[in-house]
Amino acid sequence: MRLPAGVRERVAAVHGGAELPERLRLYDGWAARYEQDVAALEYRAPQLAAASLAFAFPAPPAGARLLDVACGTGLVARELHRRGFRCLDGVDGSAGMLERARSTGLYRQLRPCVLGREPLPAPAEHYDAVTVVGALGEGQVPSAAVPELLRVTKPGGFLCLTTRSNPSNLRYKAELEAALEGLERQGAWRKVLAQEVERWERATSEEESTQGTGYISGVVYVYRKCPVPPLEEG
Repeated sequence: MRLPAGVRERVAAVHGGAELPERLRLYDGWAARYEQDVAALEYRAPQLAAASLAFAFPAPPAGARLLDVACGTGLVARELHRRGFRCLDGVDGSAGMLERARSTGLYRQLRPCVLGREPLPAPAEHYDAVTVVGALGEGQVPSAAVPELLRVTKPGGFLCLTTRSNPSNLRYKAELEAALEGLERQGAWRKVLAQEVERWERATSEEESTQGTGYISGVVYVYRKCPVPPLEEG
């Protein structure tokens, strides 16, 4: 099945290496069609990430404070809300995306922030969980920004991250995994799961397709910030 007209072009534009002001302008312009386009792409990262985080969470999540980084239009918030998360804050660099996210009514607070260019607008050790779904990729949030996610997470809190495994993102994925493993060696966090998913979303070109399937693959990571509370060790 062919992708609807314009989807490939819009995806290529935001991943095309434009400078930040132009990229944010492209996201602002895409906001009205974004959910329609990702539905056509069969983009599964929001569901997969929310399910992975809910599985890892040791307690009922309704009172847990969660920060949705690069929240876009609120797709991840919808999936988290379905799984019992209620205290959601969000940040995104695109005013257009934030406007759409605000219309969902699912967030307590929404603030502008470009992770990698500025600190997150939150105090240290404030959140029980932090998500970054879809923004860790080539030309987007740099892997060097991961420690800032840890800064705002409580000890014992969870971080849920995703990235793609398509050919044009493999260099970034290797850099990201080196950063994740380095933080684990330092004792900053420990890995809870890393789930490889073959049909992450539909490919926008044959070159990006995984073994000719017409889809690209991706991965969900869940980490837990150290130290973990003593009663939950083991």
